[in-house]
Formats: sequence, C-alpha cells, structure tokens
Amino acid sequence: MITGSIVALVTPMHAASLEVDWSSLEALVEWHVEQGTNGIVAVGTTGESATLNVTEHQRVIKVVVDQVAGRIPVIAGTGANSTAEAIILTQAAKEAGADACLLVTPYYNRPTQEGLYLHYKAISEAVGIDQILYNVPGRTACDMLPETIIRLSKLANIVGVKEATGDLTRVATLKTGCGDAFAIYSGDDATGRELMAMGGHGDISVTANVAPKLMSEMCAAAIAGDSASAAAIDMSLAALHSALFLEANPIPVKWAVSEMGLMENALRLPMTPLSEEYQDTVVAALSAAGITK
Repeated sequence: MITGSIVALVTPMHAASLEVDWSSLEALVEWHVEQGTNGIVAVGTTGESATLNVTEHQRVIKVVVDQVAGRIPVIAGTGANSTAEAIILTQAAKEAGADACLLVTPYYNRPTQEGLYLHYKAISEAVGIDQILYNVPGRTACDMLPETIIRLSKLANIVGVKEATGDLTRVATLKTGCGDAFAIYSGDDATGRELMAMGGHGDISVTANVAPKLMSEMCAAAIAGDSASAAAIDMSLAALHSALFLEANPIPVKWAVSEMGLMENALRLPMTPLSEEYQDTVVAALSAAGITK
C-alpha cells in the first residue's frame, strides 16, 4: 500500500512556447525525492491533464517514472470521461512502468452510480495494474457515493480511493465497507490530517508541491497517531492549504512554485496566471510555512 504524502505534481511549461519543460520536470521529481515525498501523482488535475494532448500525457508519465527510478511510487493520472480513452491511458501507464493509476470520475457526462461501477469495472478488467478511484465532485459534477466505492473495492486491482469531497463523515463508512487492505487518501489538504487521524492512509496533496518535507512529516505523524506533532505541522501549513485554492487549481500553486525558482510560471489556456490581488496572500502563506525563495 502506498502511504504518506503523495504530491499531485505540477507540469512545468515554458512561458514563451507553453511546451512542457522536460528538464524542469526532471528537476522537480528529483527535488521531491530528496525532500522526502512518499509518492508522486503524474498528470493529475494539478498536472493540467485537461490541456495536455495524449502524447504529452504519456510522455510526462514516462519521464517521471524514469527519473524516479524506483525510489518512490509513481501513480499515473489516467482518468477520462470516455471509458475507452481511460483504458488506453491506463494501459500506456502500465507499459511506462507506473506503480498504480489514479482515475477521476467521468466528468461532464454525469453518469449514474451504475454507470460509474461499470466504467471502473471495465478498466479494471482491461488493464492489470493497481487502480485508485478519484472522487472530486467539485470539478466533475459527479459524486461517487460510498456504496459505489465499497462495491468497487471488491474488485481485485481497485486498491484505494482519493476522496476530495472534504466530507469526513464518509471515512468511517468507507473503512468499514472496504476493509483494511483498501487505501483511503485525502484529496483535500485542509482536512487531510483529520482524515488520516480517522484511519486514512495518506494525502494526495497540492500543498506538497511547495512544502514537500513538511507535508511528509505531517502525514507520517498523523498516520502514526502522533496527533500533537501532526497538528503543529499542519497549523504552519494551514494558510497554504487555503491560499493555494484562491483561484482554480493549479493557478496558485504554479505561481508559488515559480516564485520559489523551481520553474517558470506558465499555464495553458483556458487557465490564466494568478491574479495580482492574490499574490501577496500566497507569499504570506509561504512565509508562514517557513518557505522563501
């Protein structure tokens, strides 16, 4: 089971051309390994999966896998609103050497709960790789209910869920229904520590892009039951958890990572750079966590 702080990695781009900045991507991966990040999600929401073409999507996964070189797990974002496309991306991630795949619920389509079950069942049967469900209704207009997650947890290679609802009342239901071998990850940094205190296994984190060491330490403490240490670290990160969502993810976090000198600040349309009115707030949040350029 993959546990701890799992960064939802940004995808660096060149400001002038908006092409993927492959050398900065490799450097970011190396930095995360050095800083103690426990795992990397390549091409998730924070990695701008929606604006990468299929060739770029697959290459980002391969570059991350190759740079990590087996030192920490790599989870590939391979979800799509077409089941057939999700199968293609998931198969490519397996061939690239990813340890697992993260599959967001189909967006825009608004499938039924039965449609969700059959979607994930088809991917599970088509590709023999560990698969993690990803429920983020705030972005997909599709809420995968606990009973559907429990039903899917019985399939052999569906091994976990990233719950980004922020609804902690679901955790106990999922733990009871899915069993101890099924991983429950937070997809909401603001409530991640609490989810882990309730028996969750980690945080697939936006904040970890700028505070990897602190997020790793916080997650380790929370999972170990050291609530005092986890709370103290989380308090220093609270302003970041909030500031990195002042505009749609990954707008603020890419600006923050660029302010740290780790890459250029570049996003593809329709995403736009962080509004000037929010920049001081993000800088203050970085400072509160002890992060400077």
